[in-house]
Amino acid sequence: MKVNYSALLLLTGAAACSGGTSSPEKEQAKPNVLFILADDLGYHDLSCMGSQYYETPNIDRIASEGMVFTNGYAACQVCSPSRASIMTGKFAPRHGITDWIGAPSGEAWRKLNRNNKLLPAEYVHELPAADITLPEAMKQAGYKTFFAGKWHLGDKGSWPEDHGFDINVGGWDKGSPIGGYYSPWENPNLPNRKDGENLSMRLAEETVDFLKANNPAETGQPVFAYLSFYAVHGPIQTTEEKWEKYRQKAAEKGIAPSGYKMGHFLPIRQVQDNPIYAGLVESMDDAVGRVLQALDELGLDDNTIVVFTSDNGGVSAGDAFSTSNLPLRGGKGYQFEGGIREPYFIKVPGMTDGGAFCDSPVSGTDFYPTFLELAGQPLLPEQHADGVSLVPLLQGKSIDERPLIWHYPHYGNQGGEPSGIIRLGDWKLIHYYEDEREELYNLRNDMEEQNDLATSNPEKTKELHDALFSYLNGVGARFPEKDPEYSAEKEQAYLERVEKVRMPQLEKQRLNFLSEDFDPGNNWWGSMVTRD
Repeated sequence: MKVNYSALLLLTGAAACSGGTSSPEKEQAKPNVLFILADDLGYHDLSCMGSQYYETPNIDRIASEGMVFTNGYAACQVCSPSRASIMTGKFAPRHGITDWIGAPSGEAWRKLNRNNKLLPAEYVHELPAADITLPEAMKQAGYKTFFAGKWHLGDKGSWPEDHGFDINVGGWDKGSPIGGYYSPWENPNLPNRKDGENLSMRLAEETVDFLKANNPAETGQPVFAYLSFYAVHGPIQTTEEKWEKYRQKAAEKGIAPSGYKMGHFLPIRQVQDNPIYAGLVESMDDAVGRVLQALDELGLDDNTIVVFTSDNGGVSAGDAFSTSNLPLRGGKGYQFEGGIREPYFIKVPGMTDGGAFCDSPVSGTDFYPTFLELAGQPLLPEQHADGVSLVPLLQGKSIDERPLIWHYPHYGNQGGEPSGIIRLGDWKLIHYYEDEREELYNLRNDMEEQNDLATSNPEKTKELHDALFSYLNGVGARFPEKDPEYSAEKEQAYLERVEKVRMPQLEKQRLNFLSEDFDPGNNWWGSMVTRD
């Protein structure tokens, strides 16, 4: 199956949706929910979203059977805030987790020797216990709740089982797969079974086991299963077989002589040709296929809502420098579309048809009220304060235009800048906290964010600026502060080292991965370990 990619770029109307249908209401069991969350997967990292390199037939199936939201967004450009927004229905500055949990803030930032102008703001380090989380709300609605995979929303005492999940498999403090994607790994909530077992497939099998043991067709109790892959977060790893497959594919396409260009702080990958990352993507897709197969085999497909999305953009800089998000600008950690726009698919049996598209801007905050309405439950607007139900869109109708807000008062490991963002309709404003400058883009005409209209359209710039800061000040957002020890000379020296030393190293590494002689040290599940 191939989603028509040209349609994704040519859709018109900020709230236009097509292909949704609703069947006559009838008495039936509450729908089950399978929520699949990838980590660091970019907007164009799926074949159904336009990639000519990665192969993802199983995830493509979800898109083909559901609605593709072409303006679907994560609530932050990095993981923990985005994940907290899914759990709470709130934008990051409202719940207070504005950076990945564990990132240094304040004066501790200086220890990284990046010599930046600002000291990043302090932030909340665990999912607030006062919130009624999405799984807690689903439990109240009578659902059996299950979590598998990456959590990264607090230390012990703030794990999935402390926030509404009946079962937790593999969720703990860490945000990356400690020990890698092949057993033995290090995870207190996911015992090793056999050496070489693939982590993504193991999480899929655990999800299948849960569905079998709690089959709603037998128990009468609906299930809410949250499959949160560690993939495709670094360290990126694959098998020799998959590496060779994608090495050959890159060679057949023609290997570009260079793969990076310098961004503000770091080089940014310009091509999708990393065979290790491609193999990691395919392994995750294999795991998704295993769970979809189980839904079919158990007779649950006709009454199970299936969602697929990612927590932030693909890693084009920093971490493992894995992918390119072009034509979107930037990637994970960035204030541009490549950092926040995601694959965003919702399949609702009896409501969505194959090939359905919607280009109304939507956010990770919207899953919470959407699931409640689909389950026939009253909404909790005081809890999911920034989310709206997408049921009208799924039915081919419209929703009221509303602003989407991002607030990242930090420097990203990937080169993103401290900034606030607002999107309203076709317009997007970026406010930079370093120097208070602003950029204005019309995303319908300029999804690549190349034509800054702030100077030529001061009225729209002011309108969005006022709306952004009205929200941020209203929720008590924290802001970065100027570093009194900042040295422009030291910062410039750092940036020159990155461009003259780091970028050539990355180019050499890229070509090494694509070489027939590439040797990961006789350890194909340790083929790349990064500590960036």
